[in-house]
Amino acid sequence: MLPHRALCAMAVNLTMSLKVDETIVNLHSAPMFHLADIGTFMATMVGGAHVFVRKLDETVMLELIGRWGITHIFTVPAMIDRLARHPAARTTDLSSLRVLGYGGAPMPLGTYDVARAQFPSVDFVQGFGMTEMGAHTFLEAKHHRPGADPEKMRSVGQPAYGYEVMIVDPEGREVPRRTLGEIVGRGDNMMAGYWNRPAETAQALRDGWMWSGDAGFMDEDGFVYITDRFKDMIVSGGENVYSIEVENVVSRHPAVAECAIIGVPDDKWGERVHAVTVLKAGESLTLDDLVAHCRAEIAGYKTPRSLQVLDTPLPRSAAGKVLKTDLRAPWWEGRDKRV
Repeated sequence: MLPHRALCAMAVNLTMSLKVDETIVNLHSAPMFHLADIGTFMATMVGGAHVFVRKLDETVMLELIGRWGITHIFTVPAMIDRLARHPAARTTDLSSLRVLGYGGAPMPLGTYDVARAQFPSVDFVQGFGMTEMGAHTFLEAKHHRPGADPEKMRSVGQPAYGYEVMIVDPEGREVPRRTLGEIVGRGDNMMAGYWNRPAETAQALRDGWMWSGDAGFMDEDGFVYITDRFKDMIVSGGENVYSIEVENVVSRHPAVAECAIIGVPDDKWGERVHAVTVLKAGESLTLDDLVAHCRAEIAGYKTPRSLQVLDTPLPRSAAGKVLKTDLRAPWWEGRDKRV
């Protein structure tokens, strides 16, 4: 349940963070039932213009940028990747485009490298939030530009204006900086609760804080780093493996177009790190090749022990998030494991 107050607070906050005015021409590419469509209130508040696309279609989106002079797009990393790789991106007039904002999923470093090369004059920004607590952190454009601290680029930014974030242990006590815990936040952007679900509301909203279900840490400058959703964390041989870290490495393999890292059953290790990939046209990939690529950057226990190559795109929600539940389900059917 999102009060009007919460949506307005989010829009005002974004207006300050992005410094937008009446010149904004916002392309709505996220489904309007989803809080990811952050431009609805924000662009209206400042008297900007709205352009709508009916579905996530990179061909149509590129055409609309050129036709209507789109200045801002807020979408998921997978769509930014498709825009950057599309042949029309090299021939369409994209000079109006000022900001590519992303959220809802981490930006694999391989995806960012391609997008930055294709859109050198565009500013990238990132936000972290959830339907229950929208656009709660902000990673500014300056942290994406060449020469910026590469560590900050791995974060989701700092708490946005007027919001608070803590990293806590299971009892709700704040943990020291760079210590792993659960990300909790509070501010005027929070939900009132879940409709007719008091038990779940009580679990999520505790003492005025929204418990996100995301594992992460905060650095000395207040930048928040998400290591994984707790449900996506892989426990292999007693070691915690965070899928985001492995995906960052796998995504930079030259043959890989898309990837997702999941935990699948393993008789020896309990779970093993399993890579699900979609390859670029004409490319091939073996497990040995992938292991050699990963071992150069991450520890052996984090390296994928099995590989699955799909001939169709990764399954995604209407908001563009990879449906890891769907990828895990066939492996865990009949076993005692939450998917």
